[in-house]
Amino acid sequence: MAEALLQAEGLVKHYPVRAAGLRQGRAAVRAVEGVSFAVGRGESFGIVGESGCGKSTLGRLLLRLEAPSAGRVLYRGEDLGRFDSRRLKAFRREAQIIYQDPYSSLNPRRRVGELIAEPLEIHGIGGPAERRARVAELLREVGLLPDHARRYPHEFSGGQRQRIVIARALALNPGILLADEPVSALDVSIQAQVVNLLRELQERLGLTYLFISHDLGLIEYVADRVGVMYLGRMVEIGPCAALCAAPLHPYTQALWSAAPVPDPTARKARILLAGDVPSPVRPPPGCAFHPRCREAFGRCREETPALREVAPGRLVACHNR
Repeated sequence: MAEALLQAEGLVKHYPVRAAGLRQGRAAVRAVEGVSFAVGRGESFGIVGESGCGKSTLGRLLLRLEAPSAGRVLYRGEDLGRFDSRRLKAFRREAQIIYQDPYSSLNPRRRVGELIAEPLEIHGIGGPAERRARVAELLREVGLLPDHARRYPHEFSGGQRQRIVIARALALNPGILLADEPVSALDVSIQAQVVNLLRELQERLGLTYLFISHDLGLIEYVADRVGVMYLGRMVEIGPCAALCAAPLHPYTQALWSAAPVPDPTARKARILLAGDVPSPVRPPPGCAFHPRCREAFGRCREETPALREVAPGRLVACHNR
């Protein structure tokens, strides 16, 4: 891995539950539980898992959009939690986000040029003429026309709107882009265009990507390394090619066996998991995956497995590996 640009150390995020039948201050949704990993400069790191596993919460913690309950995030070796308002604002220029839904992430009452120029205005970059020139440059960068700056978001298709969202994210020349399900709201025919655009931008601008997705095909296409989450924990981390070819954790194996194959003649052995994902309010003791695991034994029900390296670059949290 290249030099670590962003690093999570023991990240924890709990949300207190205030509901009938639950004692206030005692119950909490355990969204993220002790997650640690590092992302290298210029790397594409994919985060995958079922809905509700904590992927998006982890992304918000990494960009300090939310404060962790415990643990810390390091950016270039500095603790984000110790940044004052001035340093945090500077960090905002260096780390941007591409949201999932291009329809709700753009203000329908503002023109596209105003939306893309807004980050420049907030950070006091350039005058009006310089900002207009920068907006035109960004629109060309994402495959749109400078004249599109005068239009409103409703005049564009979903794919074009996501290109506008990407242009706005690039306005401040960031080094890190967090893409949270960046194509899941788009038609399948448009998804490949947007993904290819993101790859081209990374090569041209030297960007570092954090891809959050439940689409295993997308992650396999864009990611250099992958982290697999289950019930708030990282259960496996490794190079994308190796992890996809030979997943180690029983959950990762089941997840990849469920991925569709674009070949009607192919036969794939499916691993069907029993039961449902446990509640993040009352997670099971020991390994969180043990109630659904075919390989679980006594130790799995009592002791939480640590994420440890079992091969060069391969980390897995499993007592059987």
